[in-house]
Amino acid sequence: DLLSSNMVLKKNNEVKTLFNKISHKYDFLNTLFSLGLHKLWKQKLLDLLKPKNGEVWADLCCGTGDLTFLIYKKVIPNGSVTGIDSAEEILNIAKKKSKLIKNQCIKWELQDVLDIDENLKNFDGICMSYGLRNLTNVEVGIKKVFNLLNDEGRAGFLDFNHSRSNSPSSLFQQIYLRFIVVPISKIFRLSKEYIYIEKSIKNYPEGNKLIEIAKKVGFKKIEYRTIFCNQMGILILEK
Repeated sequence: DLLSSNMVLKKNNEVKTLFNKISHKYDFLNTLFSLGLHKLWKQKLLDLLKPKNGEVWADLCCGTGDLTFLIYKKVIPNGSVTGIDSAEEILNIAKKKSKLIKNQCIKWELQDVLDIDENLKNFDGICMSYGLRNLTNVEVGIKKVFNLLNDEGRAGFLDFNHSRSNSPSSLFQQIYLRFIVVPISKIFRLSKEYIYIEKSIKNYPEGNKLIEIAKKVGFKKIEYRTIFCNQMGILILEK
């Protein structure tokens, strides 16, 4: 209905505005807050998915393109990867990085993930790091990925793990976000943007729920594993 459509549009715009605002410090703060480990986690995601030379891949909610470039190294010289994001300023940073390596195998698209035309795409694989949690509807997002894949396609999602409430990993997550991430981001006048992370994790499904959603959507092989002391989660899906 009109009310729910307006709510979806509002969240889309809020997320887009948030990422445009933090774009200039995005890579620096990601590396600082994860102690550089986010690069290892993204590599772990690809180790599980095994992109191959000649395949066609997409990195959805690609941000500044970290994962896009990792995929690119796996699928060249005969494959390609498309980085897609709805936040223009953060995508512009990815494009600038791309020019430095003078590649022909990476394409960039400014678009909301949920608006991608399924009739025009047929990917061998799809990745999303720290993006699924920010979509207006996780199930709709996973369904979109299912429809964008070819018949033997596979997909992987890396994001914060939504731990059971009051568990040690959940408490650590809260303390780290509230007393380290937010205060440091305040130095860069971005505290409001980073306060959003804790709220978004609460609204994000737990691992077993993500498995249920993936089954409902139609994926045949599903695996969810946690890494870094249950702080992060990786969802691997195959048709």
